[in-house]
Amino acid sequence: MELAAVAGVVGKVRQQRPLVHTITNYVTVNDVANVLLSFGAAPAMVETFDEAYDFALLASAVYLNLGTLTPEQEAAGTEAILGAASVGTPVVVDPVALGAVPHKERALNHLLKIAKPSIIKGNGGEILSLAGVAGATRGVDAAGELAGLEAAAVESARRLGCVIAATGKVDVVTDGLRLARIHNGHKLLTAVSGTGCMAGALVAAATAVEPDPLLAAVAGIAAMGIAGELAAQASALPGSFRVALIDSIYQVDSALFQKMARVDVQPC
Repeated sequence: MELAAVAGVVGKVRQQRPLVHTITNYVTVNDVANVLLSFGAAPAMVETFDEAYDFALLASAVYLNLGTLTPEQEAAGTEAILGAASVGTPVVVDPVALGAVPHKERALNHLLKIAKPSIIKGNGGEILSLAGVAGATRGVDAAGELAGLEAAAVESARRLGCVIAATGKVDVVTDGLRLARIHNGHKLLTAVSGTGCMAGALVAAATAVEPDPLLAAVAGIAAMGIAGELAAQASALPGSFRVALIDSIYQVDSALFQKMARVDVQPC
């Protein structure tokens, strides 16, 4: 996988302005919409049951975040995934708090029975939980050092037939054949709520324009990491860092991405 090809995905998002149908948690909905706009995509925060199916037919990608999963969101997510599957639209699922809340596992398994997502993106603890490792998640955060994450991600990618992306100090992305490590990011990304949700939205935008979901996932997650590095240069405090993060995503074009991205890829 050439870095230039991944950087090109960022350029395609800005050129094509894909419409991303987003159902996300109420803690981060505004930030997710704004980072999509800054990345060059068009966000649509459609979570009404009566509209979700039809809107998924119009969208370029669907992003479903399970963070604050209300009954209305769960029903709308089901409709959105059904609509996306009917026309071949890519779906990114973010199983927030998987492993910490039993209902999240039931909801995810229900969604996986309906249609196969292109990408499942979570933090390290959530991805370990996806692979059946108990006790890896505390709330919405990954707890401590997560041994065996790469093997768990590869196993899940092969079992589920989709790309698995695990964010952390070093982000891991795999399709079961290739494994990418992304070394971009900054510790302040963990001091602001919802940066993982924002990264998932960027992945969805990239998936809308790139048929290889591994490239799309790497592009979205690395772009978020690069933006975090740029934002940290502007502010060392969480509140102003949050604002600088949205500004920094706006600055990440193909040229800057290729200059700053630190990604290595190997066969599994």
